[in-house]
Amino acid sequence: MAPTGLTQDAGWQIGVSRTLPYPPAAVWDFVASPEGIALWLGEGAELPGAPRKGTPFANAAGESGEIRSYRPGDRIRATLGTTTVQVAVSAAPSSDGTRAVLRFHQEHLASAHERERRRDHWQSALDRAAQALEESSAD
Repeated sequence: MAPTGLTQDAGWQIGVSRTLPYPPAAVWDFVASPEGIALWLGEGAELPGAPRKGTPFANAAGESGEIRSYRPGDRIRATLGTTTVQVAVSAAPSSDGTRAVLRFHQEHLASAHERERRRDHWQSALDRAAQALEESSAD
């Protein structure tokens, strides 16, 4: 049996999610905004309004990648260095449309140690996203 987080196809991977008390459209608007893009692709990363497959980007840390898929209101997949990162937004199960699930997933990680480091990173990203959405809803 393979260790947790190790798959045959994607190598080491990590996924984190959180249900947020905001409609899916509001969560999507945040993660696709410049502030949201910087949160999950890194400070300095910028994407055009509706990027196409192959759209390149780089962040301030010197990491680069390209968009692999962009489905407005649903998910964005991108390479980031040697890994693939995905952000996805969906309606929370049994929700009346007022709650959303925000997910971050990263695959092709180098090791179990990197998987744990990225888990901490993505949990922090969820915390920062929740804080930003709370602040914007208070305005």
